[in-house]
Amino acid sequence: MSTNELSPLVTQRKEGLFREDVERRRAEITERIGGRRLLVIGGAGSIGSATVHALSEYPVAALHVIDQSENNLAELVRDLRSRRDGLTVADFRTLPLDFGSPLMQRFLREEEPYEYVLNFAAVKHVRSEKDSCSLLHMLDTNLVKLARLLGWLQEKGSTESYFCVSTDKAANPVNLMGASKRLMEHVIFSADVAPDFDARVSSARFANVAFSDGSLLQSFLKRLEKRQPLAAPEQTRRFFISLREAGQICLLAAVCAPDRHLLIPRLDPAADLRELEAIAVAVLRHRGFDPRIYRDEEEARSNVESDVAAGCYPLLLTPLDTSGEKPYEEFVGDGEQSVEIGMLNLLGVPYRPAMQGKLLPTLAEIEKLVSQPGTPATKQQIVDTMSSVIAELRHVETGKSLDGRM
Repeated sequence: MSTNELSPLVTQRKEGLFREDVERRRAEITERIGGRRLLVIGGAGSIGSATVHALSEYPVAALHVIDQSENNLAELVRDLRSRRDGLTVADFRTLPLDFGSPLMQRFLREEEPYEYVLNFAAVKHVRSEKDSCSLLHMLDTNLVKLARLLGWLQEKGSTESYFCVSTDKAANPVNLMGASKRLMEHVIFSADVAPDFDARVSSARFANVAFSDGSLLQSFLKRLEKRQPLAAPEQTRRFFISLREAGQICLLAAVCAPDRHLLIPRLDPAADLRELEAIAVAVLRHRGFDPRIYRDEEEARSNVESDVAAGCYPLLLTPLDTSGEKPYEEFVGDGEQSVEIGMLNLLGVPYRPAMQGKLLPTLAEIEKLVSQPGTPATKQQIVDTMSSVIAELRHVETGKSLDGRM
């Protein structure tokens, strides 16, 4: 069973949340991107590829996809060309490039201009901030290369619309991944980094994407394949959307959102928050197992075969005490407000600028830490650097990382 078929088990929705918004805007989307050249960066990951699928339904002139993963690009092509109606975009290309490299600059200079650019390239796991080098790699990808790309697009001078995906963790961030995406919003929305870049700019913050690459829910399926215990944090609730819904949000944000706005889903905490433990139980029961709860890793690992023989499956429950984890989700940060934008299940959040004069020095300091290996860079120094422009950052350091758990 595909993840799109499993998603209703998690979202508890039979109909796609944004299906009607897409249908109501279909003519507008067709008019805006029909005959246009589109570039999708990081387009072979879960959310990027879902958006590529959505974009490929429209009569675009060109759809080019950049991603560092050759394997994921190959799988994207197979998926697109194996659909019932195949792939109707005549000029479709995939390129295994690093979007912040000199080769990317060469590519943009040699290609015809792109009217629409969508960027999904990101390091997006909180576990990637466990040490300073991994953290600096995250900041290099999410910020330094992004600023470089905007300069190249400004140089080309023909982009009509630029979209870069954000995360719910950017609202009142408690971890550096979320802070990096909040800083990303400042980079793309402010005029500081690329003052002559006059494209319409948009972004989106949304919920966990069910069964996306590297997600906890995807790990449930992989652990079942490998006969490993499932694991989930206790008393932790999250919003979820499907991969198809993620692609639809990004399509609507990239094409229809007002300038300098983030799109967020209209979700109800009372109705839409799902407990991770309950999802793990539902997945196990869907696969024909009764969950057997453990709180000790060794015991859970030791009892897999005996539990399976008895029609059960081990589910390890852990406390939510690793660094940078929030017990709740939110899409609107302090000092922000959501506004109606004429969509049924999407709201807009107008951009709230950073403190004047803070963004460029912070970016310069981050680039220095990335490019000069001799410069000291402790995690606390990086927290202090980012806090200078993101006053709402409340980093939570517990000394525990997901890499220290099963």
